[in-house]
Amino acid sequence: MSMSRERAERRIEELRELIRYHDWRYYVLDAPEISDAEYDRLMRELEELERAFPDLVTPDSPTQRVGGRPAQQFGTVRHRLPMLSLANAFDVDELRAFHRRVTEALGETPEYVVEPKIDGLSVALRYEHGVLIRGATRGDGEVGEDVTANLRTIRSIPLRLRTSYPPPVLEVRGEVYMSRQAFEQLNRARRERGEPPFANPRNAAAGSVRQLDPRVTAQRNLNSFVYELRYAEGLSWRSHFEALRLLAEMGFRVNEHCRLCRSLEEVISFCSEWEGRRHQLDYEIDGMVVKVNSLEHQRRLGARARSPRWAIAYKFPGEEATTRLLDIVVQVGRTGTLTPIAVLEPVEVAGATVSRATLHNEDIIEQKDIRIGDVVLVRRAGDVIPEVVRAVRELRTGDERKFRMPDRCPACGAEVVRLEGEVASRCVGAACPAQRKESILHFASRDAMDIEGLGEATVQQLIDRGLVRDAADLYYLTKEDLLQLERMADKSAQNLLLAIERSKSRPLRALIYALGIRHVGQRTAALLAEAFGSLEALLEASEEQLQGVPGVGSVVAQSIRAFARQPANRDLIRRLQKAGVRTAAASQTRPTEGPLAGKTVVFTGTLGSMTRAEAARLAESLGARVTSSVSRNTDFVVAGENPGSKLARARELGVPVLDEDQFLKLVGRGR
Repeated sequence: MSMSRERAERRIEELRELIRYHDWRYYVLDAPEISDAEYDRLMRELEELERAFPDLVTPDSPTQRVGGRPAQQFGTVRHRLPMLSLANAFDVDELRAFHRRVTEALGETPEYVVEPKIDGLSVALRYEHGVLIRGATRGDGEVGEDVTANLRTIRSIPLRLRTSYPPPVLEVRGEVYMSRQAFEQLNRARRERGEPPFANPRNAAAGSVRQLDPRVTAQRNLNSFVYELRYAEGLSWRSHFEALRLLAEMGFRVNEHCRLCRSLEEVISFCSEWEGRRHQLDYEIDGMVVKVNSLEHQRRLGARARSPRWAIAYKFPGEEATTRLLDIVVQVGRTGTLTPIAVLEPVEVAGATVSRATLHNEDIIEQKDIRIGDVVLVRRAGDVIPEVVRAVRELRTGDERKFRMPDRCPACGAEVVRLEGEVASRCVGAACPAQRKESILHFASRDAMDIEGLGEATVQQLIDRGLVRDAADLYYLTKEDLLQLERMADKSAQNLLLAIERSKSRPLRALIYALGIRHVGQRTAALLAEAFGSLEALLEASEEQLQGVPGVGSVVAQSIRAFARQPANRDLIRRLQKAGVRTAAASQTRPTEGPLAGKTVVFTGTLGSMTRAEAARLAESLGARVTSSVSRNTDFVVAGENPGSKLARARELGVPVLDEDQFLKLVGRGR
C-alpha cells in the first residue's frame, strides 16, 4: 500500500473514530446510519492499513476485538470495591418492608431508581484514560476471573470511551446476556451437532464468557448493559440516575427502561407493569432492581456483609409448575434428529397453558431419571420452548415406566442410529417425510447437484401437491407437473427442466455430497469419489475399506454404512440411475503438467468472476487438489473479498496468498 506513514497514521485514527461511532449507533443506540456493506468497507480499509503498518496497531482498535491464542486458564482479579449481591423481595409486602427500613434509617422518604433485573452474568470493567484495560466476572464478590479477551468481543462494550476527557481510571459494573433469539439459534445448532443444549440464556451467556478461546465467545452474539458507575477518578455525581446518564454519554449501553420513582407506590406500579410486559423484551429479566437514588442516602444506609441496605431485587413469580407426564413421544426434526417430547396434563405456566415440553435427548432423560407417569416440574421462560426440569420422585407410585428411544423412525420406518460420540439419535432415511424439504433443497444446492431455479417455495409446492417424495422424483417431473405450481410460467418451467437435466452429468463427488449422508461434506465426498469411483462401490464398501480412505474415520464410516443399509435409500439411488443420473466417476485422468498440477489449493472469501465452488472445479480440472483448511502442505491460498480465518492462518504459516486476478492469470484466464 503506497501511503506515507504520516498519512497512514492520520487515516487509521480517522477510520477508528468512524467505526467506533457506527458501532455505538448500531450496538448501543440500535439506530444505524450506514449500510452493512459501507461498514465492512471501512473495516477492510482499516485492516489493510494496519497490515501495512503493524506498529500502529493499538489494543483499542476495532480490529482487535478478537485476537490472540486461546488461554490455558483464566487469571484472577481482585475487585477494587466488593461486588455485592442483592437481597430479594418476593412480593409487595416484602417491598413495603424494605421501604420502611430505608425511611426509618434515613428519617425521610427517598427517591428510587427502578430498572429491569437482567438475567445474565455480572461483570466489572476497568478503563484507563478511556481505554478498556480489564474485564472480570463477579466471582465471589471479592475476586473474579479475568475474561478481558472475551468481553472485548462484545460490540456493545466500548473499547474506547466516547468522551474527549476520559477519567484516568473508570470502573463500571454491568451484565452480559444472550438474547432469546441468539439463545434459540445457539441451541438449535447444538442439537443439530448432537451437543446438549443450554438450559437457559443465563447459562448460555455465562458459558460463553468463560470460553478459553475468545473466537468461540465472538460467535455467540452476546450483548451487555452497564448499570453502575463504581469509581471514576476526577468525576463527581450525586445520584444513581445521574450516573446512568454519564455512562450513556460515555458510550455505554444503558437500559432504556429505567425509571426515577418519587414514591413507593410509583415503584410498585412500575414493577407490576413490567411483570406483565417482561416477555415483550428480547432478553430475559427475572425481576426489577429498586435502588435508593441519592448517593448520600446510599452512604448513610451502608451495607451488610453481602448486600447493600439501599437496594433490593423485586423477584417476579416463578415460571415453573408441576404436572403429570402422560407420555413421551418422538418428534423427527428437519435434519433427522429424533427429539423426545413430553406429553403433559395441561398446566398454567407463566401465563400460558403448557401441554407439551422438550426432553432434549435420551441421555438427559436418563440422567434426570424421568419416567412416563411421573409428576414433573415444568419450566417456561418467555418464548423459550417449555422443558421438563426434573421428576418429583417422592410422589412415585411404582407404576411409572422408563423411556427407550425407538430403533425405527416414527415418520418413515427407517433405521435410527446414534453415532459414536454423539448424544442425538437420527433417522438415516433419505426419503423420510419429516426431512423431505430440507433434503431436497440440499440435493439441489449449488455445491451439490446445482439445480438452478429450485428454491424453497417451489420445493414446498412440489411436496404439497404430491409431485415429489424425494430427490429422485425431481427427474421424473414433466412440464405439465410444473405448470400446476403458482407463479410458474411456461418459460420458467422449461428452464427448471433444463437445469434438472443438466444436473444428471454432475461429477460423482457432487452426487455423494447431495445425498446428505451425515458427516459427509464436500471434501469427504471428493475423497470418496476418488477412492471408490462409483456410488455402487461406495455403498458396498465395508467400514474397514471406508476407513482406509485418508480423512475418513470411524464415525464417517459408520454413517455411510448406516445410510447404505436402508432400503429406502437404495431405492432412491436405483431411481436416480434409471433417470440417467451419473453414478460413476467420469473416465479422465488428472493433468500432470501445468501451473496447478500437483498443487494443494485453498479458496477463501468471495470471488467476483465465479463462485468458490466453480473456482475449485476449475482448479481440480487443471490437476490441483482443493482442500478446505490451510496447512503447511498448502501450496497457496486464493483470497477473495471478506476472507475469513483461513487468510490469517496462511500468513501465520507463510503460505503464499494470491488475489483473484493473480489466480486467473495463473490459470490462463487473466484479462
